[in-house]
Amino acid sequence: MAGNSNLHDSAKNKRDEFYTQLSLIESELKHYRHHFKDKTVLCNCDDPYESNFFKYFAMNFNALGLKKLITTCYATSPVTGNEFDYYVDKRSQLSFLSASDNSPVQEESERKPYKVEITEVTDENEDGRIDLSDVEYLMRNKKNVMELLDGNGDFRSQECVELLKEADIVVTNPPFSLFRNYMALLMQYNKQFAIIGNQNAITYREVLPLIRDSKVWLGYNNGHFWFKVQGSR
Repeated sequence: MAGNSNLHDSAKNKRDEFYTQLSLIESELKHYRHHFKDKTVLCNCDDPYESNFFKYFAMNFNALGLKKLITTCYATSPVTGNEFDYYVDKRSQLSFLSASDNSPVQEESERKPYKVEITEVTDENEDGRIDLSDVEYLMRNKKNVMELLDGNGDFRSQECVELLKEADIVVTNPPFSLFRNYMALLMQYNKQFAIIGNQNAITYREVLPLIRDSKVWLGYNNGHFWFKVQGSR
């Protein structure tokens, strides 16, 4: 992405996150594909059915040889639930409406943050490819897990920290305003990661020493966005 247009739009709309283009994700992660084999990947700032990080790992689950993919989102995320619709009924059960459904969401419904854990992706519709329709089918048939979070989905919450502990590699676009907190948490638990941040983060006193000591470095596509990668080159 050239220029700072997305940052200006984010500030103007008072939004702390925006979509990361799938092409940007693919162009960076292709350099690390061999690091993902038999690993659990966590995307802990991503609405599972809105995030292109989720789409990348779900559609490449078998090609990368992943063990598990875990994604979670914030309760206040401005991009939550726009593509794959869901609601919580009076019995606190998670119910689903695909993007193609025309059924109205019940008036008493309430959107809440949730997590998705994927351990198997197969070509369920037998169209010769793996795509999100296969993942949606698996979610509906309970071969994978989709369930509500107890809290608000903040990556600092205890339930999300437990997911972080389980993960081998973290890949996401964290909120820029919480970048220092996010980075500190990853370093605290000594996690390998590839995350996107504002280039100004290079100058943060919490980040610059990590780059100086080769604990963190810029990714291959470090222009408007840059990746920080620990534990793999």
